[in-house]
Amino acid sequence: MPEYRAVREKHSFLEMVHTPELAAEVTLQPVQRLGVDAAILFSDILTIPEAMGMRVAFPEGGPQLSPVVQTAADVAALAPAEEAHRLDYVAQAVRLTRQKLGEDHALIGFSGAPFTLACYMVEGKGTKSYDGIKGMMYMQPAVFQQLMDKLADWVIAYLGSQLDAGADAVQLFDSWAGELRVEDYRDHVLPSTVRIAEAIAARGGDLLLFARNPGHLLDLTLSVPARVIGLDQRCDLRDAAQKAKALGRGVQGNLDPIELFAPPAVIRQRVKDMAAATQGCAWIANLGHGIVPATPMAGVQAFVAAVQALAHEAP
Repeated sequence: MPEYRAVREKHSFLEMVHTPELAAEVTLQPVQRLGVDAAILFSDILTIPEAMGMRVAFPEGGPQLSPVVQTAADVAALAPAEEAHRLDYVAQAVRLTRQKLGEDHALIGFSGAPFTLACYMVEGKGTKSYDGIKGMMYMQPAVFQQLMDKLADWVIAYLGSQLDAGADAVQLFDSWAGELRVEDYRDHVLPSTVRIAEAIAARGGDLLLFARNPGHLLDLTLSVPARVIGLDQRCDLRDAAQKAKALGRGVQGNLDPIELFAPPAVIRQRVKDMAAATQGCAWIANLGHGIVPATPMAGVQAFVAAVQALAHEAP
């Protein structure tokens, strides 16, 4: 969005994340420009590793974290969740956004999931092989588990603070979960995800769980006591909605972000097809993953308008 780029020209990405007033301003931009139903907090999943004591930078080419986590001593050196007050600037951004947003729109907070955070903390950057994090999981399972447990504690505290500050729901992003075998996800990652979901549910909060490229993990993600399961564009929306509905859960997704480059008529038809595929399952219409910078605003506007038109067509 031009509005976002105007702010970005004056401030670094981390400055925007760390400054509640700027984060709130950017959070509100899509609501003001597009009239979407919910605002999603402007932040970054790497706020937790930074608060735990790691150096986080965003040079060209992607995030860089140091020093990388490799041993039990490295895990022990990371700040415990009792230090979650270091992330109070995020709660401040939520409170400020809530005040400006009013009660006509929902506000969604979020956090990275333990496994995805651990990937960055062990690899030190994005990766295509995941040899560092998978190597730890296979060769140092106790260290891997210690890291996952510590991160789960942080995520529970972090998401709780966002709910306390006024978020209507919180989303857990496990962007790299799809890189795991079913057995490894079930044995090494699912337990911490379930613990987070149970903690949020126990405090009366609503959790949305999103795992990228999760087709082979769908049944396991549906076993997590989250209110909504996010689906990326690779998932069969009809199949997932049928399974989620049987469990009393909703689904979110899953238009391919690149489909926003299509003509408006094509986008309108895709929205109708998606609505039909949900077969009465509670559904948050959304993309299957993040929007890309070159996306034409006309495509975004066509998507939002097509979704909103569904309400007028409903019996």
